[in-house]
Order: sequence, then structure tokens, then C-alpha cells
Amino acid sequence: MKILKSPQVREVDAFTIKNEPVASIDLMERAAQTISQWISRNISSQKKLKIFVGPGNNGGDGLAIARQLVEFNFKTEVFLVRISDHLSHDCQINLERVKDIKKITIKEISNKNDFPKIENDDVLIDGLFGSGLTRKLEGVSKELVQYLNISEADIIAIDIPSGLFGENNGDNDLDSIIKAKHTLTFQLPKLSFFFAKNEIFVGDWEVLPIGLNQHFIDHLESDFYMTDHQFIKDQLKTRKKFSHKGTYGHVLLIAGCYGKIGAAVLAAKACLRSGSGLVSVHIPKTGYEIMQTALPEAMISIDQSDLIFTNAPDAENYTSVGVGPGIGTKQNTKKGLSDLFDSIDDPMVIDADALNIISEQKELLKKIPTNSILTPHPKEFERLVGKTTDDFERIQTQIDFSLKNKVYIVLKGAHTSISCPDGSCYFNSTGNPGMATAGSGDVLTGIILSLLGQDYEPKLAAIIGVYLHGLAGDIASEEIGQEALIASDIIDHLGKAFLKIKE
Repeated sequence: MKILKSPQVREVDAFTIKNEPVASIDLMERAAQTISQWISRNISSQKKLKIFVGPGNNGGDGLAIARQLVEFNFKTEVFLVRISDHLSHDCQINLERVKDIKKITIKEISNKNDFPKIENDDVLIDGLFGSGLTRKLEGVSKELVQYLNISEADIIAIDIPSGLFGENNGDNDLDSIIKAKHTLTFQLPKLSFFFAKNEIFVGDWEVLPIGLNQHFIDHLESDFYMTDHQFIKDQLKTRKKFSHKGTYGHVLLIAGCYGKIGAAVLAAKACLRSGSGLVSVHIPKTGYEIMQTALPEAMISIDQSDLIFTNAPDAENYTSVGVGPGIGTKQNTKKGLSDLFDSIDDPMVIDADALNIISEQKELLKKIPTNSILTPHPKEFERLVGKTTDDFERIQTQIDFSLKNKVYIVLKGAHTSISCPDGSCYFNSTGNPGMATAGSGDVLTGIILSLLGQDYEPKLAAIIGVYLHGLAGDIASEEIGQEALIASDIIDHLGKAFLKIKE
């Protein structure tokens, strides 16, 4: 699913209105209907709804919703913020329509003395300002937002929380943005929804289709995408009847050191559970019995060191190579990693301590094979590229790093972002906070390495791997809860994740 900038969304609206054709007021009615239906399904009609609307089309949406909710037996009050004598054309039409309904009360807000009393069990609908907002809120609008935020009532934002910009909020006034519990956005998500610092404003968000012209959306340029079920399903390969274990790759995983062999076990098991035909694990001698016992399906390559990684076997014998989980950062390990890069031309997966070594020795960046996949968590990424001031700057830095170094960056977190050497960036749509647990990243490395070894191109190996990892975590969370979830649970639910994608 594409993520478009706010001006592009307005283009889509205009194109749909002209070419469907549909009157703008009717498109507004259609959009409002999706939210009214959502509210009727998720909010008790015994709740009192207070709908706050501004002078633009977002306010028009709110007015249409107020009118429609009467049909679902909701008690609604509308509060129109009068920051201007002028209302948008469609907002004015919906205001006149609402005035004809006796069950709805309309009050105007000109200053803070007009603010209504809010009970804790009220539900507030935010229709003040939409995605077209380009400047910080001020005056009575800012005061109202702050007043609503300090109430204990739940807030539902229409399309986008008022005051939040669709993309970059680096210079925004964060004290004048609605803090919604739910955001119901139209057709496509906003880029700002994917940034951690905006979670307090966006809350749980959901995309509601309103029938905007998909053909026009498909032809608009964008560097940002959100992965979804259908995309992953379309890309997943089907196994053939006469295939054999050699068909699905022989991967080499270099992982583990004394005290961290568990990282190697987790990554290797994830490799096998993700479909690898053969998995060889290169570990120091201290891990031999552990690995043979924990994962008899894996083959073992023993390092010349008893305790750490220092040298790798000939990479030509493998379809893909992954390195990093739990290898440590000892001096001989650093040399071993440099030698490994010298011996490999094909894309590989690089994680954890391998990234930490690269952060200390930036000259190694030039040795990384083109189109390799790097999988840092935020701190590892910061060590690699330096500090950034906010999430928007970090995503731009991530994309620039991929462009400059011709690598894929899988920046782990909620909505893990995958930046590509062509400048595009994909946000993941699976996963949950229960996956914030030791070893989860090792599991992801194993999944991506497995897919790369099965001859998925690096871009798809990264995107599908991240989606599978998150989906397996979601299935595990549904069964045992987020608090109890550990990394091996993600591996144990990979089979169900594959089945769910194929449904």
C-alpha cells in the first residue's frame, strides 16, 4: 500500500471527484459513512458524543458524521470552532443539513469561555483540522486542543489528529496536537503515523477505504509503502513437487561466542523453520555440543578458536551467508569479519555484533557486498550513522545510507522500516510489543537469511522476512499474551504464519 504525501492525497480526491464522477459533497458523505459505521460497531450508543468541528472539510466530515449517527440512535452535540467567518463549501452544506435535525444541538466556540464541560465517559470526535494543515495551531484552536487532551474522555480523530502534520513534525508545536485513542484515516495511511514519537497523538489507527480512484493512486510516485497481506501472499513462492533440499538453498550462519551460543541456536532454528533446505552454523568449539543437542537438523562448522569467531569456511559452498548474532567484538573477530567481507561478492545478511564492529571500523562499509541486508535496532543504527534529532530525520538518514552504500537497511521496531538502494522505503504492518524481547532480532536474521538462500531477491527477502517475523509474533501473542512471549515462541509460530499468508 502506498503512503502518499498530503498534497498528493488532495490530488487523488480531485481526480476521483472529476473522473468517477462524484460530487465532492457526496464523496464527503461516503467518507463520513465509513466512520459512522465504525463508531456504531465499536462505541456504545449509550455514550454521549461530542463532535468538535473546524471550518474546513475535516469539519464537514464531522458534521456529516453527527447527522449519520442519529440514525444509529447516538446522542450527539456539535461544537463549531469559529476561527473564521468563512466555512468551506462542503462544510457549509453539512452545517445547514445538521441544523435541520432537532436531535442535534449545535454550539459555537469563539473563546475558551465557550468550552463545554466534558464528562469522563464522553466520547469526543475530533473533526477540527485535517491533513491539509500546514502551520502550528494557535489561539482558541490550540487552547481547545489542550483542553480536550487533559480530559479523561476517549478521543476519535477523523483522518488525522488535529494539529499533526502528515509528514514532518520536527518544527511542530507538540503541545497543540490532539491525543487520540483512535485515528480513522481515509484510504491511505499518513507517513507521520509510522513514527514512534507520534504514537501519543495517533493512538491505534485504522485505514478505512472510501473508494478513491485506485488507478490514479497506482500512477502517483512515492518512496514510501506499507506492506500488507496481499502483497506478501503474491510474492511468496510455491514449492514444486519434484524439488529437494538442495532446491531451497544451503545457508551459512556465522553466530555465537562463549556465553552467547543461544543467539546462534535461535537464528539457525529460524532459518530452518523458514524453509531453508540446508543450514550450516559456524560457531566456536565451545558451542558444538550445545548446537548439536539443541538443533540436530543443522550442520556444524567449527571455528579454529574455542571461544570466538575468527575465521569462516569458504563462502562459495553456500547460497547465502549471514553473520553477527552473538559473535562479540574481540579483535580477532574483527579481523575475521573483514576477511569474510573480502571473500564474498553476493548479498549477505549482517546483524548485531557485526554491525557494532562496522560502527567502530567504518572502512568496512566499502567491503560490504552490494545489496546486502543490514538489520540494526535503533541503537545499532545510531552507532552506525550518528544521532538524529527526530524520527523523520532518522528515516531520511536511513534512506540516504541505503542509497550511498547500496545496501538494504532493516531498522527494527514498531512498523520496522526497510530502506532500499533505489531510495524506496517499506513500513511493516505486523508485530506487537511482546516481541521486544531478547533474541527476537536473532530470529529475524535467521528468517531473512533463509529467504535469501532460497533465491528471493534481497528486497523481497527483507520485506517478506520482516512481515513473517511480525505475523508469527502476532499469532504467538494471541495464544499466550504479549508479556509471556519469548523469541522461541516466534519460531514456533512461523508455520502458522506461513499458513495464514496462504489462506
